[in-house]
Amino acid sequence: MDPETWAGIVLLAVVVGLGAPALIGLVDTAIPRLWWVVAFAAMLGAALAAFAFEHRTGPRHLALGTAVAASWIVVAGAPSLGFLPILLIAMAALSVYTTRLAGTAFIVMLNTLVIGAIAVRYSDSLQEAAIVTGLYLALQAMSVLSSLAITREQQLRRQLTEAHVELRAATALLAESARTSERLRISRDLHDTIGHQLTVLSLELEAARHREGSRAREHVERAQSVARDLLRDVRSTVGELRNGSADLAATLSEIVKDLPGLNISVEVEPAVEVGEDESTALILAVQEIITNTIRHASARELWIEIARDPTGATVLTAADDGRGADSLVLGNGLRGMKERFEEIGGNVRIGGLGAGRGLTITARVPAS
Repeated sequence: MDPETWAGIVLLAVVVGLGAPALIGLVDTAIPRLWWVVAFAAMLGAALAAFAFEHRTGPRHLALGTAVAASWIVVAGAPSLGFLPILLIAMAALSVYTTRLAGTAFIVMLNTLVIGAIAVRYSDSLQEAAIVTGLYLALQAMSVLSSLAITREQQLRRQLTEAHVELRAATALLAESARTSERLRISRDLHDTIGHQLTVLSLELEAARHREGSRAREHVERAQSVARDLLRDVRSTVGELRNGSADLAATLSEIVKDLPGLNISVEVEPAVEVGEDESTALILAVQEIITNTIRHASARELWIEIARDPTGATVLTAADDGRGADSLVLGNGLRGMKERFEEIGGNVRIGGLGAGRGLTITARVPAS
């Protein structure tokens, strides 16, 4: 598990530990125990729900508000101030991940008022209550700032990973462009050099046909020399073309290599052979799929496969183990990917919609 998951588990254990004495009856509560237990359970359930509704703002804010309000009941219903106000510190930290900074500040302010009211009730003097209230205000501020630093680091890490993928894809496309330029150069050499040699060979054989004896043999020998040079040049040209051909599997493996936070598996069937336009579309599709997964899916695994179907078409299939979505609004990246495949006669289908089901993208390029 990643560090963020472990941190969440530790925080949950701390919260349960703080409430354990009252939950198991070791201490009395200022309100009926059943109501206190219900409030504690509502606080935990609403806090977990706030994380579950990551892309649904309304339900997420409702869950956060419920968790905060329930935490006030839990703290106010305790027999003494004790350590239970730490729950309000946890709620302040939680709000950083579930609402805007203004909402977090509002929650901190309300938490401080609740702690102040409770401190006045249990403290021997207003000075002591003010010190306790100020202490918990400082602790809330520290927790909020720490959470903000963590979220900022996560955001920067995602942006760095996305930039890394884009840079690798751009490098691959640049290499493909260089190979295309090299193929154009080789085609010019074929026309200029081999074309000239074939012309000379034809003329020598034509001259030999109209002569006899030693004079004809001279033309045949020159024709043989030209044919040997021509064969050498053809072999050299074929070797250059073979060395310059793109290896799609190696290119994609380089793009996905060592990306933090996401384990990517890429499989390309050996039988897959694509042209320049198809190769460009596939490379850019893989880049967009990875970027989309990093930004939105909260996935740990991404599987990408490129194979030929029975019709000879090249099919890219990508699936992740992320949270999925009930509905999908195509952004510029996915929309551009669909348009790019349609331009070369292909298509893109997006499936697997549904919360917790991950996302599946299938892109198809027809056989040339």
